[in-house]
Amino acid sequence: MTTALKRTPLFEAYAQYGAKTIDFGGWELPVQFSSIKEEHEAVRTKAGLFDVSHMGEIFVEGPDALPYLQNLLSNDISKIAINQAQYNAMLYETGGIVDDLLVYKLADERFLLCVNAANIEKDFAWMQEQVRSFTVTITNASDDYAQIALQGPLAQEVLQRFTKTDLATIKYFRFEDNVDVAGHSVLVSRSGYTGEDGFELYGTPTAIEALWHTLLAEEEVSATGLGARDTLRFEACLPLYGQELSQTISPLEAGIGFAVKLNKEQFIGKEPLVAQKEQGLQRKSVGIEMIDKGIPRHGYKVFVGDEEIGEVTTGTQLPLTKRNIGLALLNTTYTAVGTEVEVEIRNKRVKAQVVEIPFYKRTK
Repeated sequence: MTTALKRTPLFEAYAQYGAKTIDFGGWELPVQFSSIKEEHEAVRTKAGLFDVSHMGEIFVEGPDALPYLQNLLSNDISKIAINQAQYNAMLYETGGIVDDLLVYKLADERFLLCVNAANIEKDFAWMQEQVRSFTVTITNASDDYAQIALQGPLAQEVLQRFTKTDLATIKYFRFEDNVDVAGHSVLVSRSGYTGEDGFELYGTPTAIEALWHTLLAEEEVSATGLGARDTLRFEACLPLYGQELSQTISPLEAGIGFAVKLNKEQFIGKEPLVAQKEQGLQRKSVGIEMIDKGIPRHGYKVFVGDEEIGEVTTGTQLPLTKRNIGLALLNTTYTAVGTEVEVEIRNKRVKAQVVEIPFYKRTK
């Protein structure tokens, strides 16, 4: 017996834009609308619109919301102002990653956490376990929200046509709630997962579905699927849970140490990370580029001589530059830029080298 795939409120709208859907972590989502290359290029040069309604929304509120989140998460929540967002890791006691997420500070005692779709139930259960003596209320409101992301250099210009709020005043990782966009009240966050400028809009399913059609009616905007979302985030070296991040990989190894504040008094998973930093990392995430023909794929083993030194976490041929590149978690002895390694592709060792990351960085 097969389990029915979950669908977002925008599912019925996909067909009119030519969507090809796939099973993504139990969700039936569009992998592409036109082609991954066209959609990737649209986001890099104009604007792409993504349905990210499968992401989870969990509210934390109450007198102890701040101390509770300080204990739960790796970053310093006390540094966030109201209407500011912050990237975070939620850790196990081992220092492995439960999930990576965004925290939005709505008020002094009210926060919104945006978590990965495949982890919603796991995250919510873990968060409830950690309530203990804290006076907080944890609410999984994922079914009440839909979300779209408008990403690309023309994102602000396009979105500004539909709101009187001056979007230029919403700086990176800041947001405004209850913004009127084309007659719909939504939360507008200047954030994204593509390496480009852009906005993520949270609202009711009705509001977000209406805005999906409104924005796609603009000639600069292309409907964009999961395929380009992955190539875009990978090119910008933004980690993906289940690949660069997992229960067995620490945030320091994964290269998101900027979101870990070891000088905080206490948080779950702190001790192993302190020890890891003091002793020195045994492995870390780096970029690799193929010298010989071949594409490094997720799970492929990496060698130096007869020594297996790690594996590829994500790899592909970039849609625009055609570079065959990957992110790999490798023994730190072999992570200097220029180090030659071999990737095992279909039982054959193929030459590659460690290269600088990110593979793409926007210029403005």
